[in-house]
Amino acid sequence: MQTGEIVEDGKDGKTITEQIFSSKSGKDAWAGDLVIAKIDQIALQDGTAPLAIRQINEMLNSIKKIQATDRTHFFVDHAAPSPRKELSNDQKFIKEFAEEIKADFNPPGEGIIHQIMVERFVKPGDLAVGADSHTCTYGGIGAFSTGMGSTDVAVAVLLGKNWFRVPESFRFNVSGEFSKGVFPKDLILKIIGDLGVDGATYKALEFNGDLEKIDVEGRLTIANMAVECGAKAGIFPSDRLTIEFLAELGRRDDFTEIKADENAEYEKEFYYELDDIEPMVAKPHNVDNVSAVSEGEGVTIDQVFIGTCTNGRLSDLRIAAKILKGEKVKKGVRLIVGPASRRIYMKAMEEGLLSVFVEAGGLVLSPGCGPCVGIHQGVLADGEVCLSTQNRNFKGRMGNPEAFIYLSSPATAAASAIKGEITDPREFL
Repeated sequence: MQTGEIVEDGKDGKTITEQIFSSKSGKDAWAGDLVIAKIDQIALQDGTAPLAIRQINEMLNSIKKIQATDRTHFFVDHAAPSPRKELSNDQKFIKEFAEEIKADFNPPGEGIIHQIMVERFVKPGDLAVGADSHTCTYGGIGAFSTGMGSTDVAVAVLLGKNWFRVPESFRFNVSGEFSKGVFPKDLILKIIGDLGVDGATYKALEFNGDLEKIDVEGRLTIANMAVECGAKAGIFPSDRLTIEFLAELGRRDDFTEIKADENAEYEKEFYYELDDIEPMVAKPHNVDNVSAVSEGEGVTIDQVFIGTCTNGRLSDLRIAAKILKGEKVKKGVRLIVGPASRRIYMKAMEEGLLSVFVEAGGLVLSPGCGPCVGIHQGVLADGEVCLSTQNRNFKGRMGNPEAFIYLSSPATAAASAIKGEITDPREFL
């Protein structure tokens, strides 16, 4: 990796972030400006929606009318289906409110908030917000999307707009092609390890270069984890691969080309050669505690989780199934697989991927977040070690502060499930 700073006189070209905020605010917006911008899509999930709804009801006393019901989407995914009555009551509360204001409601089993937003609603060039930090996922298709607190999202629902400080941008120039056994998850882990968990605080990470070597599902993985180094957003330009991705979803007409101007200014630039990236792993208890898998092989694991809004997509399940086909999960290891949406679940079933997981000794969850946030479906025991494809490994993240979480790609996770210890996936490919 190389890094440097660009300093130019005058302002000419715009980054993708500046273009989107200019369009949505109706003013000539640049990094550092404060703007009030129209919001295209708003997303809330079962963990954060109840507070937002209470804030909406409280503010309705003075605002009177909700402006953005047609752009507001509620999801039950973090505890789907509900493991206890308190969460069931919250989910009922969300459903009844969504029906009352005629907003979109997605019940348990539809899938994870971020996957559904990309499959159905968000378009290139959109400005999207969500009451969830991984809302930044949508940047994989060329949107500016960011997580906000429940009260700020309540304001967005009420007014259809909110204020923003336009972030400065870091540009990541990628070249080359991933080697066998290396995936976009390995690249973003490498980047986070290089920058640190606060190395891009309130910045937009914009990707450039040989991007046709990174498919859209991989771009979504990278954008999803931008927040793990403090960024407000991770953004890819929309291109031929974006068109193909949307067309497969029946949304070809939602495509808009968006890319940075050639003379756009960036606070910093970074250069990554994909051929140099190895399979990576993030060790407990921080996402930037990163090393090559080859340096951490041999750590005994108790559980493997393949799924989440980071790596529960069809390409992730395909590579995991390719490695697991004809193999058995190591005795004493629990393998849990969670497709990110109903659509992915159905396609994985049609392709026989789910059978591979079950025959190998794994179990398949209904579409949702599963054990990632530590509410149910795979909470760890004291001292246990989990290798997961999720985005966070903080102490207690999976429900037990006495457990240990490592992060990796689906390929590394699948290979490790077979051997019962953290394993370089290249020996299985």
